[in-house]
Amino acid sequence: MRLFALKGTEALGASIAAALGHPPDAHEERDFEDGEHKARPLVSVRGQAVYVVHALDGMAGASANDKLVKLLFFIAACRENGASSVTAIVPYLAYARKDRQTKSRDPVTTRYVAQLFEAVGTDCLITLEVHNFAAFQNAFRCRTLHLESRQLFVPVIRRRADGLPVTVFSPDGGGVKRAQLLKEALESEIGTEVGFGFMEKRRSRGVVSGDLFAGDVEDRVVFIVDDMISTGGTILRAASACRERGAKRVFALAAHGLFRAGIEPFVDSPDLEGVVVTDTVAAAGQQAGRFPGNMLEVVSCGPMIAETIRRLETGEPLSGLLGMED
Repeated sequence: MRLFALKGTEALGASIAAALGHPPDAHEERDFEDGEHKARPLVSVRGQAVYVVHALDGMAGASANDKLVKLLFFIAACRENGASSVTAIVPYLAYARKDRQTKSRDPVTTRYVAQLFEAVGTDCLITLEVHNFAAFQNAFRCRTLHLESRQLFVPVIRRRADGLPVTVFSPDGGGVKRAQLLKEALESEIGTEVGFGFMEKRRSRGVVSGDLFAGDVEDRVVFIVDDMISTGGTILRAASACRERGAKRVFALAAHGLFRAGIEPFVDSPDLEGVVVTDTVAAAGQQAGRFPGNMLEVVSCGPMIAETIRRLETGEPLSGLLGMED
């Protein structure tokens, strides 16, 4: 087995490697003056099962496009040099938000990205908490494994709730299923009923609307769950609505802490007591200083990804990690 972590995902790669007990294998990455780049393994991959870790979030000096192309080329190089299989571990999958046509002549980028991975010979793609799970599953023809963040968040909720009644809340209709599954996982863990709620949200040409609010939040600890936090506007809108309806405390949970420009109102809002994200992208840890006190908590998905790799290597069932029943 070979494990590579490309530039920008080294910290998560180290976490996976430590949990797996397999140090990252050596590779080279070079950037050229004209913007081109190359990456190659520095160890033999012939006959090996190769795992390549790379999150596709844009960052300073490397756009999502740059990182996607580098990953694709690296996968192709491994196949070119005799790897028996190549698994792409893409904890944050770029272009997953545009999964259907909503305007005339819209692209369907989720499907296009899937075709690119398939074209270079990817055998399996592992990701965490995609924007639209059904669209993701239907876009790919190679094997895919979708890891769930709820097993990482349940212990956090138990600790943060401090024995008070809890409501799990979706900030929009698209995340209702994600919130319901977290609610069920939490109820199974603590053995008591957990509240549920959601807000209506419609976005057209950059304008957000929708006033429908469902769920009991009064005198409860509310955990608003989403797949990502970019500028935080969607979650902040829901947090304010929950506070107006008497929520005692409000926390935000998201797998991907992107924390883009414009995050300041989210960070400074008195409506949010805490924010919990995973380390799928480097920004989650790098931006911690922008949050006051202990407002931001980052939980690692490295051990969960490592366990997925271990089970793939040993042939053990994956259903528990994927949030599925046997």
